[in-house]
This record gives sequence, structure tokens and C-alpha cells, in this order.
Amino acid sequence: MTDDLGPLADSGRFHEPLALDATDVASVRQALRLMLRIRRAEERIADNVATGVIRCPCHLAIGQEAAAVGVAQHLRPSDRAFGAHRSHAHFLAMGGSLDGLFAEVLGRDTGVSRGMGGSMHLAARDIGFYGSVPIVGATIPIAVGAALAAHMDGRGDIAVSFFGDGAVEEGSFHESMNMAASMQLPILFVCENNFFASHMHISLRQPSNRVARFAEAHGIEHATVDGNDVIAVRRALEKPVSQWRQRHGGPFFLEAVTYRWRGHVGHRDDLDVGVARKDDLAAWQGRDPIQRLSDALVGAGHLAATDRDRVDAEIRAEVDSAWNAALLAPFPAEGELLARVWAP
Repeated sequence: MTDDLGPLADSGRFHEPLALDATDVASVRQALRLMLRIRRAEERIADNVATGVIRCPCHLAIGQEAAAVGVAQHLRPSDRAFGAHRSHAHFLAMGGSLDGLFAEVLGRDTGVSRGMGGSMHLAARDIGFYGSVPIVGATIPIAVGAALAAHMDGRGDIAVSFFGDGAVEEGSFHESMNMAASMQLPILFVCENNFFASHMHISLRQPSNRVARFAEAHGIEHATVDGNDVIAVRRALEKPVSQWRQRHGGPFFLEAVTYRWRGHVGHRDDLDVGVARKDDLAAWQGRDPIQRLSDALVGAGHLAATDRDRVDAEIRAEVDSAWNAALLAPFPAEGELLARVWAP
């Protein structure tokens, strides 16, 4: 395998605070809050997977929060975003309900999928999140269809497809890229390249660790960025989003190089489907997207350390409240089992 990502694949690099430059401070502070909200929510889910309170499989995005938030800050409710099996972060970054997420993973009636979907079947069309599914690559062609609809509507809306590096090995991904490029559709393909498909490293699956090469093959504009730098993610999308809002411009492919701290599924940080995972996790944790942004804001005088602690305390209280509400919510009535699975 060739190391075409260079420094971006080096776990010992990019541990320093982010470069704020002339970035809008209010938006960056909002990004910090959103990433903290995702982190604390998923930590709560992990804790309850460990104790068996949550029984559905949960794929966590702890360590990958910046990619979701950096993209979501460009979106509006009329856009159409689609996730995959690891989409808590996408859902929450777009403004999804903590109560609804917690209730869903607990199988309660107040969940975002009425307790019938669990962790991997999330949907909230009111915020523009049209759904996530467990099947790798399954929502990519659906997102292309949504991009075609957005193009025909002519309102400057866009479609977004979130997926991991394993999905680029699916035929549906390449068919979708071809159609989007051929029809010049307003779609953002977001690949969160965390190097692992389940427990298998990209070096065992592909000849290069850089997946943006597939965008080049399809003639699609692209960028490869540090996916743990929320500012870099946002900046990479400024031009294509501006073009789409003006109703011109074709597809764009964003490769966000990142790393998940937990295993493929579940709460553990040292196992992937029962297989010993990797020995560089501690180094990758030094590229923590939350700590790097927080340190940058404090260092530049845009955030006091006491304010950082206060924000974290507020989010922890929000998580506590949402979790307690979900625990008290009822389970779906037995008679709803088929009614909510099959269309009438």
C-alpha cells in the first residue's frame, strides 16, 4: 500500500491547537459546543452499552466529531442528508434531539424511529436528516436521488452522503459517483476515512490509503483534510456550498481523515469484533478535535477556561436530563410491531 496521505496518516502529527486565523469566532464556539454534545452523548451511550441497559448494537463516533460538525454548519433544514451505520454524530450535529436519540437506542416509543430502529436507523426530516441504515453504502445512491430532486426543485438545496472508507469498496458507491458527475448534481460526498472497515485496516484492503483518488477517477472536485480539524472541514466546503446555493456547480467529494476511539461496535476502545485493534490509539487521541479547538480558543483569548468548564457542565446536565426522560418513556405497544415496520 502507498501512503498517499502522508502526514495526515501519521498519528504523531497535528496535536497542537488549531489555527483560528480569521474564522468567525461565534461559529467556532458553536462548533465546540456541538462536538462536546456529541462526545458526552456517546459516552453516555457507551456506558449503558457496557452495563447492558442498551441492548441494540451501537457504533460510536467518539474522536470523529469534527467531520460531522464541520459539514453540518453549512447545512440548512431543507437540505437532504443521509448517514450510515455510525451516524449519531451526523444526527446530533444537524440539531437532532438528544431525547429522541436516547429513547431510540433504548427502544422507547418516543425515539426518533418510534423505538423500532435502534442506533442505526435514525431519521429526522424536520432537520434535514433523512435517514441512516446499517448496510454499508446503501444510502449513497439514495442521496444521489435526493440531489437530483434538489436540482429539479431549483431552490439551491443540496444532498449530503456520509460514509466511511469501507463504503468506497462497494459498487453502489462508484455507480453513484458516476451518475452524480454525469448529471452534475448538487451533492456532497463525505468520506470519514478512519482507516478501518470493521477490524481490517485500509492497508489490507486497498492499494492506497487516500480515498479521494476515486473522486479524481470520476472527474469530481475534491479535498482531503484533517478530519479532526473542524475549521479545515468547514473551510474546504465554503466554495462548493456557495456555488450550490446559487444553483450551479456539480458534486464535491470531501475526504476527512480521522480516527474512531472505540471499536467497530460497542463501548470498548481496544477491540474490534473480538480482534485486537491497534496500538496507536493513544497517539491518535492526541489529535482530539475537541481539545485542539478548545485550546485554540482559550489560547487566543476567545474563551476562558472557566467558560469551557461551564459549557461542558451545561452539556452534561442536558445529557442527564435527556437520558432520564428516555428511561421514563414507554415502550411501543405490542400491537404497533407490524404497523411501524410495514407500510399500510
